[in-house]
Amino acid sequence: MVEPALNVRSVSKRFEIYERPADRLRQTLWRGRRQFFREFWALRDVTFALDPGRALGVVGRNGSGKSTLLQLIAGTLTPTRGDVEVSGRVSALLELGSGFDPEFSGRENVLLNGAILGLSPAEMREKMPEILAFAAIGEFVDRPVKSYSSGMQLRLAFAVATAVSPRILIVDEALAVGDEAFQRKCFARIEKIRDDGAAILFVSHSPQQILELCDVAMLLDGGEVLLQDEPKRVVSEYQRLLYASPEAAAAQRRRLVIGGDAAPDAVDETGIASPDHAANGTTTTAVATFDPGLQSTSVVAYATHGARILAPQITTPDGEEVNVLVRGGRYAVNYTVAFEQSARKVRLGMMIKTTTGVELGGGTCPDAGALDGEFAAGTRICARFEFVCDLFPGMYFLNTGLMGEVNGHDTYLHRLVDAVAFRVASDATRKHSGYVDFRVQAAVVMIEANHAPA
Repeated sequence: MVEPALNVRSVSKRFEIYERPADRLRQTLWRGRRQFFREFWALRDVTFALDPGRALGVVGRNGSGKSTLLQLIAGTLTPTRGDVEVSGRVSALLELGSGFDPEFSGRENVLLNGAILGLSPAEMREKMPEILAFAAIGEFVDRPVKSYSSGMQLRLAFAVATAVSPRILIVDEALAVGDEAFQRKCFARIEKIRDDGAAILFVSHSPQQILELCDVAMLLDGGEVLLQDEPKRVVSEYQRLLYASPEAAAAQRRRLVIGGDAAPDAVDETGIASPDHAANGTTTTAVATFDPGLQSTSVVAYATHGARILAPQITTPDGEEVNVLVRGGRYAVNYTVAFEQSARKVRLGMMIKTTTGVELGGGTCPDAGALDGEFAAGTRICARFEFVCDLFPGMYFLNTGLMGEVNGHDTYLHRLVDAVAFRVASDATRKHSGYVDFRVQAAVVMIEANHAPA
């Protein structure tokens, strides 16, 4: 039987919140006979184990207790209750810049961090070429860290954390500040460390990173573990919780705490309506649904210039509003435009983008000349953009825009950024990476059998 690299048993962490500095002194003088603080439980009864060579992704809304949990495992905090058992060296990349003395040079900080992790100066000097080659910060290694950019601090901190052969590697969202090329370099290093037998604890707000890197995932909320399961299910529940109204979020929390497998509206954790089983044992095709708790909380409305976009939504071909889509399905983006003053040369558009703002594609009205006439104040028109959802599972956003000529000037008449949040349901039939399904058909063709080597 494999011994877990990390074992967290019934861990809770309480913080004492004092309204005034004097209350802390009063608490000391009263020796616990009176309480001058408010209790805040950042974690409550968290239990899990992580085996060597496995990666656990931790997701949750801000304030859910993720960073507190990582600090307990790293040893920078002690639990109020429960036990944290680690097997071997723990290397942590937590808050950016933590563990670095800003007055020391990068080289001196490498030696300092090595000492903190239990390595001798001789061992760290032996690893120094590898660390500096990975960090690639050039002559800055001999300058004070306070002169570094955030990206340079990340490069050096990650190089040190991963060069010391950790048994457990903890990464807390710090990679978000790195450029794309360095992020890819970091993930390749993390994957190698995991393949060499280390356990990885990875916190990220990026569902795609959790899906690609992790073997299992955990959803934290309000200091409690709501779900531990395969990454696809956990990410789906996290996204549902993230964009839910307070009432819907409370209902989801209750369902997960009691171990419910399906939402009250009979939509399962993937967001696909529960399939009907036919007599021959097969299932019917999944259908898109509408999740009322899935709302965009980041809508940005541009100032209007004579027109306004109303009621943007995604519908099925039959006109039913949906926001949980099925890969391969056909849908339509619909919205109404109300003109408050006359406009000419009107163009309507839509754009689908990722949660990080990457524009995946969109469309405009079929022919720029088709709407070349003048639309008087009080006129209303409806825009409709049909599309096939060739997106992989994940969360996406819809932008809508309207341009035209008002008083002889061409401008945005109105624009809604992140107008609609929608999710493409999880699909257990195939693994994926990226955003778009190119429907690749792969084959291996025998060119020549028994070919003798040259």
